[in-house]
Amino acid sequence: MNSIAFHMVVNEMIDEEGSQQHQQRTIRRRLRDSTNPLELPQSLFQKYYRVNKPAFRYLLEFLTLHTRHRKKQFAISPLVKLSAVLRFFAEGGYQTGIGKDVDVSLAQPTFSKVLDEVVETFESELCERWISVPMSSDERRRISRAFYVKHGIPSVIGCIDGTHVRIIAPAENKHLYYNRKGYYSLNVMLMCDDELKIRYVDASHPGASHDSFIWNVSELRTHLEDQYLQREANFWLLGDAGYPLEPWLMTPRRSPDEGSIQMKFNEAHSKCRNIIERTNGVLKNRWRCLLGARELHYTPKIVNVCCALHNICIPFKTYTDMTEVQSTEEQATQNRNPDLIPLTSPQYLNAAQNIRNNIGSSL
Repeated sequence: MNSIAFHMVVNEMIDEEGSQQHQQRTIRRRLRDSTNPLELPQSLFQKYYRVNKPAFRYLLEFLTLHTRHRKKQFAISPLVKLSAVLRFFAEGGYQTGIGKDVDVSLAQPTFSKVLDEVVETFESELCERWISVPMSSDERRRISRAFYVKHGIPSVIGCIDGTHVRIIAPAENKHLYYNRKGYYSLNVMLMCDDELKIRYVDASHPGASHDSFIWNVSELRTHLEDQYLQREANFWLLGDAGYPLEPWLMTPRRSPDEGSIQMKFNEAHSKCRNIIERTNGVLKNRWRCLLGARELHYTPKIVNVCCALHNICIPFKTYTDMTEVQSTEEQATQNRNPDLIPLTSPQYLNAAQNIRNNIGSSL
């Protein structure tokens, strides 16, 4: 008798728990169906999603076009999927907390699936459209002219730098991800142009990798070297002292004398290259999932997607404040290891030094 009574109590508890879960699913479904984030005021909308409504509609149309048609009656709509993912990118919070928002209303397992689906779609379809190295001669001339007018350094088509994105320690080879600042991260190399647009991103390297190593094995360096060897371009990037001096990458001089031509070059170089620090700041302040305060459990694809979304915000004129993050990025630059001097291949060293000397003489 006691055994029968016990099983009856257990079954009642299971039925009650199942009823509560069903009730929660019903409430979430009603909330999703009754709310429309596009009805929010513009200022509040941009605060929540970090994009304005025209940019959101563009992303929604893109996601709808590349999303499989819903077969189930209560399938998650592209509107809810996009809202949930942008909220996560913008706030960098936990999935459970994001899912409980009124305009999202997703269970954590459902949100995890939505996040994977949207990131996969955007990474494969959106990134290649919005992240590209300047290819045409007209585009390179426009960018170099903008840099020259503002800073006096000719033929600059972009600036590069590395930035760390904190992650949860991976199960395998986690020592490779432990960076010099004392936490686990990805070392992400970015290249930007004069409009803070990200032209190249490589988020595939662990945090212990040095900037010069990432540069040396990057497709960007291979592309610029090929152009140099084929004499198709006479342009270069600007990088800090963590990168090697090459004919297509100008770095500052080490320990120049006060008031010398070399010091003037370094001052102009620093002012011009500051735009990559600003780009890092805007990127991380807009998409706070990349900030050091929140560790990512996810793949580098999230970094790539955030860079593409950052670029989309530029033509749609979605602006954000970046003062909080800029100081962090500047501090990161100051903490570079001064004892590690990247070496330039002998076949390129003389050409690179001549270019840098000519630039310094023209300032």
